[in-house]
Amino acid sequence: MDNTKTLAILGGTGKEGPGLALRWAKAGYHVIVGSRSAEKAQATAAEINAQLGIDTVRGMENADAARTADISVLTVVHSAHAEALAGVKEAVRGKILVDATARVDFKDARPPGGKAAAREAQELLGPEVRVVAAFQNVPAHALKNLDRELSSDVLVCSDDAEARAEVVKLAEAGGMKAYEAGGLDNAVVVEGLTALLIAINKRYKSKTGGIQITGVTQ
Repeated sequence: MDNTKTLAILGGTGKEGPGLALRWAKAGYHVIVGSRSAEKAQATAAEINAQLGIDTVRGMENADAARTADISVLTVVHSAHAEALAGVKEAVRGKILVDATARVDFKDARPPGGKAAAREAQELLGPEVRVVAAFQNVPAHALKNLDRELSSDVLVCSDDAEARAEVVKLAEAGGMKAYEAGGLDNAVVVEGLTALLIAINKRYKSKTGGIQITGVTQ
């Protein structure tokens, strides 16, 4: 595991971003929390540092975070997706961008149609950015609980095989099992699973329901 890389969690003050930042900071990565507001990012970074007893997590505005990082992970709701991508387009050129966006309305969760959010990202950012879809199905509540083993597997989709494998390693460093799941267009199915998981969690009054892959030897 190469935990000398710097990771930017863009939109990292929301529901999922802080949990991912927490886990990767614990694993020894250099982590930057990104946000539209540098002050909010710095506040979240301070909370993570305090929880882990470290002082290495930093907070920056999204574009600055992406520019500084080796790999960026976008964790925003779909309504903020296009704006967030436009704001970091130049900063992520030549790098990997992991898109965790699921085009699902959490109040009325249904499988989305059309192109996957990650495909939208790839088209907007262009071929100089290697876009990977991952982490759409990992419950935010479970990510923040370091005392329990994560039971949610990560499906990783990308048209770039090398980038896909890199993100599998990143997920494993954060305590998750991860599986390569084909090209970017397959992420439509992964987003649809998010809708199913929301329905299941609501029905059974859970915040940590996830998916697991069986019958596969890694």
